[in-house]
Amino acid sequence: MKKLTAILAAALLPALLAGAVFAAGGEGHHVDSGVLLKDFLYRCFNFAVAFGLLAFFVTKPIRKGMAMRREGIEKSLADARRAKEEAEAKFAEYDRKLDQASREIEEISAQLKREGEQEREKILANAQAMAEKIRQEAEKSAAREVAKARGELRDEAARLAIELAEDILKKNFTVEDHKRLVNEYMQKVGELH
Repeated sequence: MKKLTAILAAALLPALLAGAVFAAGGEGHHVDSGVLLKDFLYRCFNFAVAFGLLAFFVTKPIRKGMAMRREGIEKSLADARRAKEEAEAKFAEYDRKLDQASREIEEISAQLKREGEQEREKILANAQAMAEKIRQEAEKSAAREVAKARGELRDEAARLAIELAEDILKKNFTVEDHKRLVNEYMQKVGELH
């Protein structure tokens, strides 16, 4: 308020002084110094009254406006502080949620890794069991095949031996041999009785 008063006084004082000088020296009239002093005092009085009225009527709205402006600024500052606190709270909440999501992702990743390892171990165990079973069945099948082949070889060898014996007998066995064998047989039977 003091600043406003000083500014108004500084603005109006040169105008009054210029008016007084103009009144004193204007248009070549010679004026008495007492009249000039009275005029100057009268103008000063008018200025003081005008300034006082102006100050009386203007300062109250200015004060009210300044108070409203101050309240507005304080309200804006309070809103800004509240908004800042809300933003910080939101940021903290999002930061907490982000940390929680990161932990959950790490846990899920670790769990998937564990399950993958368990599944791999299970698949390997199943494959090894299946390979062992196949190997055992192959060994059994091979043993059966070998036994079967041995049997077939033995039968074939016996058949060939019989055929060979028949061929030998057919080639070397004569009627005299036949008679001799019959006589030997009859003789042995007679010895037994």
